[in-house]
Amino acid sequence: MTSELARLQHLGPNWFAAVMGTGIVATAGATLPVRLPGLHVFSEVVWVAAAVLLVVLVVAVGAQRIRHPVAARGYVRNPQMTHFYGAAPMALLTVGAGALLIGKDLIGERVAVDLAWVLWTAGTVGGLFTAATIPFLMFTQLNVEPDAAFGGWLMPVVPPMVSAACGALLIPHMTPGTGRATMLYGCYAMFGLSLFAALIIITMIWSRLALYGTSGTARVPTLWIVLGPLGQGITAAGLLGAHASAAVPTELADAMNVFAVLFGVPVWGFAVLWIVLATELTVRTLRRGMPFALTWWSLTFPVGTFVTGTTQLANHTGLPAFAVAAVVAYVGLLGTWALVAVLTTRGSLGGALFAPAAAGPIKAKKDAPPGQDR
Repeated sequence: MTSELARLQHLGPNWFAAVMGTGIVATAGATLPVRLPGLHVFSEVVWVAAAVLLVVLVVAVGAQRIRHPVAARGYVRNPQMTHFYGAAPMALLTVGAGALLIGKDLIGERVAVDLAWVLWTAGTVGGLFTAATIPFLMFTQLNVEPDAAFGGWLMPVVPPMVSAACGALLIPHMTPGTGRATMLYGCYAMFGLSLFAALIIITMIWSRLALYGTSGTARVPTLWIVLGPLGQGITAAGLLGAHASAAVPTELADAMNVFAVLFGVPVWGFAVLWIVLATELTVRTLRRGMPFALTWWSLTFPVGTFVTGTTQLANHTGLPAFAVAAVVAYVGLLGTWALVAVLTTRGSLGGALFAPAAAGPIKAKKDAPPGQDR
């Protein structure tokens, strides 16, 4: 077997996280509340890169299904990898949102809107499918240990929240009437679907950390995925509130605008707390020699949603503090994205990132108290 075929065999669904992480750099840059010289052109380049990467991965996955069907099906039963099937729908949605925000200047508004509709539809159907099937698989077939909860569990249930945010961007491009209202309410329904499922899983992750500690492995960066439903929730609430007036009566639209702030600010506060906790745990693991893995892409898309969510709060409140916070967070996003992109390119060319996924459980543990050994 050639090295190329071996790489194709070990192409997991987690590779789509690279599209998510790259695409969010473009969309977050395009919507920042502060205009910076060259940022728009940079966002265009990054969006094109994300779109190209998406096409490459879709073709590669199709080839994998044909050449290595057993290996492809094996990821579904892997208790670690199966959750990352949620990355593919979010990759589609992220590139679709970028088409509306950025791509229209490159490919024309009509083509951009049509592309966004296609990607939103495919991403929404795929996201609702993962949200309904992956948890069912966990409930009925996968062997789940008491200390198994990790950030990856959020991946199948977060796509509907991304659909809600991206769907809000499509509302102005719809014909006024029942269709717009249906889209708005449908997006709020997906917002709730994802939000409550995410809150349950975040509670389980917190409980696991308190009871068992962290794994101390390259899985630790997945703790940053918790930011995904938080930041994307703030973003979705903000965008839905901003576009509600085009779909529902004024008094209801005003209430939705108020909800964007009343929901967004408290969630933003918890997101900041989680950034601090996740940073502490990540730095602790790095100091102990954490190797690079594709899980490091967890440092990009979730942080990007925090940027877009903070931008929405800046737009809705008019507070300079949120605008500054969005820019600071975006600078941090650029740094982590550049690092992870370089390391991924290096690992891809060397083949180190194309390895069989671990089949056994990853155990969590705490440090031994001073003076004691474990």
